[in-house]
Amino acid sequence: MVQEISLMLLTYIVLATFAGGLLSVLVAASLTVGVLSRLVKSLVSLSAGILLGTSLLNVLPEAFESKTASPQMLFAALLGGLLFFWLLEKVELYRHVHHHEGDGHDHHHHFDADQAGKGGLAVLVGDGIHNFCDGVIIAAAFLADAKLGMATALAIVAHEIPQEVGDFIVLLNAGLSRRRALLFNALSGLASVIGGVLGYFLIGNFEGVLPYLLVLASSSFIYISVADLLPQLQQRLAWRDTLAQVAWLAVGLALAFAVSELLHGAH
Repeated sequence: MVQEISLMLLTYIVLATFAGGLLSVLVAASLTVGVLSRLVKSLVSLSAGILLGTSLLNVLPEAFESKTASPQMLFAALLGGLLFFWLLEKVELYRHVHHHEGDGHDHHHHFDADQAGKGGLAVLVGDGIHNFCDGVIIAAAFLADAKLGMATALAIVAHEIPQEVGDFIVLLNAGLSRRRALLFNALSGLASVIGGVLGYFLIGNFEGVLPYLLVLASSSFIYISVADLLPQLQQRLAWRDTLAQVAWLAVGLALAFAVSELLHGAH
């Protein structure tokens, strides 16, 4: 019975980590570049709401309910996580991309057609590291609570789709073919599955680290939202566009709140 539950949990982790990469590739493959550019702008607002709501309403409360770690140590881990992701972004190893300025195509990746191959490799490596970390985060959340794992996976997928679609647009602008750009996105998505599987087998033997991993997951979500996504929304826009941003942000928060109510109801 225990073995069946473990196998089911591993299956959930694999499916959840695979979902983000698969959905982003499907979205990118089915729409034109112009539609994708407009879609990403809406998804940025939605994912900001989901990430903030999930981190503050779901993941952090779950970590602080643990009796294996003191609040002081968990807050220290939160502070350390925020600084860690800031430093990683400083050295451009952890690119959370997509500052859609002007025409919507400035993504912190500065490529030209002559360097398309190198640009594609940079996106593949950078996103691979990012997706691997996401996979470990999803595994940690599932090991803590299956419903929390679902909520965390939803938040990561919500961010993954606009990120991968944005990278797809960058690769096309760099001169890569549509098929090759989709292949790069798919390969980077596999790193999330690898991170999830490794996380399942390694974290399961050290349950005491789960609260800290959940706090690190929250710090990642908060940093992405505050340092990357929300600044993109701080533009002078027409009132209808501003209302659309607020509406999508509210939808993201509402989804996270609904999941929070579901989790507390389960307890």
